[in-house]
Amino acid sequence: MPENNRSHKNVITRLRSWMILVVCCYAAFCAAQDSIPAKRPIVVGYLRGDGIRRQFFVKNLISQGAISKLDQINYSQGKIANHECVLADPEVDISYAFAADDSVDGTADTPAIALRGNFHQLQELKRLYPELKIVISLEGTADGFVEAAQPAYRHAFVASCIQRFIKGKFAEGIEAPGLFDGIDIDWEYPKEEDKLNFIALLGEFRRQLNTAGPNLLLTVAMGDGRITYQHLDMEAVALYANQVGIMNYDYAGPWSKRTGLVAPLYSSPGDPEKDSNVDSTIRGYINAGVPASKMLLGMPFYAYSWKQVAQDNHGLFQTGEPVRDDAPYRYIVSILNNFTAYRDPKSMAPWLFDGSTFWTYDDEISIRAKLNYARRQALGGVMIWELSGDTSDSTLLKLIAEHLRSLTPKDDNEINRETQ
Repeated sequence: MPENNRSHKNVITRLRSWMILVVCCYAAFCAAQDSIPAKRPIVVGYLRGDGIRRQFFVKNLISQGAISKLDQINYSQGKIANHECVLADPEVDISYAFAADDSVDGTADTPAIALRGNFHQLQELKRLYPELKIVISLEGTADGFVEAAQPAYRHAFVASCIQRFIKGKFAEGIEAPGLFDGIDIDWEYPKEEDKLNFIALLGEFRRQLNTAGPNLLLTVAMGDGRITYQHLDMEAVALYANQVGIMNYDYAGPWSKRTGLVAPLYSSPGDPEKDSNVDSTIRGYINAGVPASKMLLGMPFYAYSWKQVAQDNHGLFQTGEPVRDDAPYRYIVSILNNFTAYRDPKSMAPWLFDGSTFWTYDDEISIRAKLNYARRQALGGVMIWELSGDTSDSTLLKLIAEHLRSLTPKDDNEINRETQ
């Protein structure tokens, strides 16, 4: 055989061998992927530190059956002062002395304990539930974030957050590393002129968290308006963040004299704000480059109301006098018998009306519809604002966890039948 023919044959033989190897490796990879169970959606709940002033303690999460339904707690809140991370309320965070009846471990705090307050209660909670993730939610005025994100302050600001909350240097002589598993950036509404610094800030957080330890979380809470995802580089946000929590609530509220639905899944007939709903927001973020698997659908455990509301359309989308304070869902349960309940057939959102006073909120039926939506969109899970708003037996949270962890969620037709 001529030399060039033998050489050609050898090349073909080698190519075939490589192709067989590639095919085998690909088949093995596919088989391995098939053997890995799909990651189930997570349940994230915000816990307000000042809840203890309303008699809602960390222990309530256990006594009300909530804790086993949660994958992650976002503790609200940390704060920004002088371009540094600081405790928002040192009294409730590290100093408040819990009585035995209010304590997670059933023992009273004594002066001998350096770390008291909610942070100590979260320590005890984590000892009982070591798989639970606890993240500090860093909130502050827009100006606080704007200044801290400037190039001159950015590195030192992030370093202060790592020192304070990840390394646990809460105060002089009070250290508890490992309490928090990450940081939640709750800037919410960066303006267009802040977009470069916002992304750079997230990049700096990601870099320093990676240096501080493995598997530390960086999460963000993002606003529900188009202006947020249209002028930000959401692909970059998703690149740095483990979770992108969407605040799918406050589509209507006391800043307006017109009633509306606080968190409708879809646009409702008669709503002048056609894109002011969960579906429009979620699709907007997906189109802007956020992977559905990183996105958390926000759910409110609170309600808004208006008084002196016009009676047309049973009070929906009518003028009235807004009440500035919100109310927890458990309050809505207590007043149901005093009102007539209505429901939008498209979004499944409920409202109450007695001819004058109007309430908008989420309930079990509307939440179930959203959970089905989250499953269809393959979202990463849900986030809740906030846990103390639920009933004393955690009705809404139990529904959320059961539904997301179920392999056979109820379909929309079944939900519709429940409302009839």
